[in-house]
Amino acid sequence: MLTRRLSNFVLRVLFKLLLKLEVLGLENVPLEGPLILMINHVNFLDPVLAGGIMPREVVPLSKAELFRHPILGILVRLYGALPVRRGKVDRWALRRSLEVLRRGEALLMAPEGTRSHVPGLQRGRNGMAYIAVRAESPILPVAIVGGDKFFYNLKRLRRTPIKVIIGKPFRFSSGEGRVKRERLRKLTEEAMYQLAALLPPEYRGVYSDLSSASTSFLVFE
Repeated sequence: MLTRRLSNFVLRVLFKLLLKLEVLGLENVPLEGPLILMINHVNFLDPVLAGGIMPREVVPLSKAELFRHPILGILVRLYGALPVRRGKVDRWALRRSLEVLRRGEALLMAPEGTRSHVPGLQRGRNGMAYIAVRAESPILPVAIVGGDKFFYNLKRLRRTPIKVIIGKPFRFSSGEGRVKRERLRKLTEEAMYQLAALLPPEYRGVYSDLSSASTSFLVFE
């Protein structure tokens, strides 16, 4: 999409002006085929960063309320984001997400479902695991550290140090028939621990005890 490529160019210029950005693990990004980018979400900057630095185009999921904003609504539409209604099963968003992946594109999701406003991870929701299983898509964990200081530094005309750590892609191991809620919960927890392992301790939140992590349902690429 031309507007997305143009937007990414503008974003990368802004990143250089406003941030001291360090990106680790960019070589882990599959350059083609379906892919789910899984990010932690402290503030608005996280999905913008994750999408803007990728060496391929990314379709982000954004909260539906954002599309009603007089200015931001125009920007997210031009970028090609998909609206999702929070707090309920949004079947339209699920279908569109599956279509993106079945076309071999990349989809950006925050499995916490909303911004935490504090560094610590919240409990992940099952939507990402459901989509990944249905689309048989790999997941790429992308950890973002430092965005919570952005507005504090901006008011003082300082560039904000931000580190983005990209982990190894993985898939969920195939199961038999329909995936039940209990299995989705386990898949979600295993995926969230992969994200937590990339983050410093103060950002891990409810996933701070990495000794509880399991990879019994994960297959690494």
